[in-house]
Amino acid sequence: MKKLLQLAAAGFAALTLLSPAAHAQDKPRVEMKTSQGSMVIELDPAAAPKTVANFLEYVKSHQYDGLIFHRVIKGFMIQGGGHAADMSEKATRAPIQNEAEMALKAGLKNDRGTIAMARKGDPHSATAQFFINHGNNDMLNFPSRDGWGYVAFGRVVSGLDVLDKIAELPTSPKGMHQNVPQTTVTIEKVTLLGKK
Repeated sequence: MKKLLQLAAAGFAALTLLSPAAHAQDKPRVEMKTSQGSMVIELDPAAAPKTVANFLEYVKSHQYDGLIFHRVIKGFMIQGGGHAADMSEKATRAPIQNEAEMALKAGLKNDRGTIAMARKGDPHSATAQFFINHGNNDMLNFPSRDGWGYVAFGRVVSGLDVLDKIAELPTSPKGMHQNVPQTTVTIEKVTLLGKK
């Protein structure tokens, strides 16, 4: 009987290790301080491992500090991580593989409050730029119109009011760029908070 209880306890411990609550501990969080307030974003490396690793490398190298949200469309998304206030583009590392299909299978979609990678026409062209979905954008999910979609890799867990505040700002063209906030929204600092 004692042996049976020990086996049952061991089995329960193994189940606990595999539970969603245990997996939640593997999700690092970053704080994104902006000139409009702060957002805490929980990343999901199980859903998009290469994408999360890429983003965290940029965070650790302070790539985003001092850049702006350069494209804002209310009801759609706010995009940043690539341009300084004068709209000059910051150099990046090589592009990464698109993980939109994997993320979707893991349950991460381009819903309100999720963070996703921005890219060019090439589905494997994402580098540092990202966007935060202001609305539910199903048309961006895998397979989208191009057979790939845009990979969501985390979600805002605190500061949705800041997302809304930024999305409400009036925008206008600036040079060749459209939908640029008339009030500059600076990403002051992005900091890794650890795992929750």
